[in-house]
Amino acid sequence: MLNEKLSEEKVFKDPVHRYIHVRDKLIWDLIGTKEFQRLRRIRQLGTTYLTFHGAEHSRFNHSLGVYEIVRRIVDDVFNGRPEWDDEERLLCLCAALLHDLGHGPFSHSFEKVFHLDHEDFTQKIILGDTEVHAVLSKVDKSFPKKVAEVIAKTYEKKQVVSLISSQIDADRMDYLQRDAYYTGVSYGHFDMERILRVMRPREDQVVIKSSGMHAVEDYIMSRYQMYWQVYFHPVTRSAEVILTKILHRAKQLHHEFYTFKHNPIHFYSIFEDELTLEDYLKLDESIILYYFQAWLEEDDPILSDLCRRFMNRQLFKFVEFNPNVQMMTLIELTTLFKKAGIDPEYYLVVDSSSDLPYDFYRPGEEEERLPIHLLMPNGELKELSRQSEIVDAISGKRRTDHKLYFPLDLIEDLSTKRTAKKRILELLNINK
Repeated sequence: MLNEKLSEEKVFKDPVHRYIHVRDKLIWDLIGTKEFQRLRRIRQLGTTYLTFHGAEHSRFNHSLGVYEIVRRIVDDVFNGRPEWDDEERLLCLCAALLHDLGHGPFSHSFEKVFHLDHEDFTQKIILGDTEVHAVLSKVDKSFPKKVAEVIAKTYEKKQVVSLISSQIDADRMDYLQRDAYYTGVSYGHFDMERILRVMRPREDQVVIKSSGMHAVEDYIMSRYQMYWQVYFHPVTRSAEVILTKILHRAKQLHHEFYTFKHNPIHFYSIFEDELTLEDYLKLDESIILYYFQAWLEEDDPILSDLCRRFMNRQLFKFVEFNPNVQMMTLIELTTLFKKAGIDPEYYLVVDSSSDLPYDFYRPGEEEERLPIHLLMPNGELKELSRQSEIVDAISGKRRTDHKLYFPLDLIEDLSTKRTAKKRILELLNINK
């Protein structure tokens, strides 16, 4: 099945890449598996649709987009170059297509609550008793393991890994443009055509011709803007805080032997830390939202209220918070919330976001970050920030942002606890 082609090329109409082309039978068969089709039911941007109403796109169309970018690189840019081994072509295409296969509903919030790792589940799906594994095994018995290794970044040929996972990879190039398109913002646009034209394979990585440096600068700034304007948007984070607290509350009630009106049977194994792959694959966002809708009728006031807030978009308000200087404020607020009968565990939450727009490997650091290398006219390789003043200005600089989330409506309703209400509003710097 290694080079088996479809009798006729299949295409998907795509708003970002115009068309996604499938010529390989293996890729077409993978798209048709139930594990890959499940990605249609998982949004690419989690709770962002509550901030940017167009952000309804799924992991399915992002995965197709990453596949298409890699296909263009290996078929149009790298093909025939001496440093590129065309034997790796199908492996690259499969890894690109399947790189997000293990994402759960509301991906990162879900992972945080239940201490899961989507990359771990991606590998389990590829290596387990699944339709995806059966399709990959048709190439040969060792092929699923190779695909899993590329996604785990342990595959011996780092050049292949860098196409899927590096500081300028197909994954990022697709999600920046796709997320910008669906959220309607202008930040995520950069000249991908130019970047693809100047990509070159090297033994252990993909490099960029120095003539393409300005297109790469634009890409890095685009990524920086998307993180702060879209991915870390404070309203989206408010929805994530509530989502996270709903899941925490449901788990807590389960362990307290609370009698649910609507039993969370899909959650039992995850609440008991006995989650199987089969159970995990049954979870998607339609299931989660079903329970949130059902739990509106629960007798537990916290679970019911949090679900109402999420389903009806009645989110928490927020203020800037500096943990280095405001910890005493948080302690006092926690005490006041308790006195006022508002549970601070669920209704007073500090949320932090942090991003490193570009970094390069420094010897001795724990996590190796492969830098972007420019290929100079004389054949020499130079690390990007050494050539670009723009990139040098933001290199290695981590930006962190903290917000304090709370339900302003509950605080305003404290008519019988006026002293507590007044002091809470003062501490939150809200003038009423």
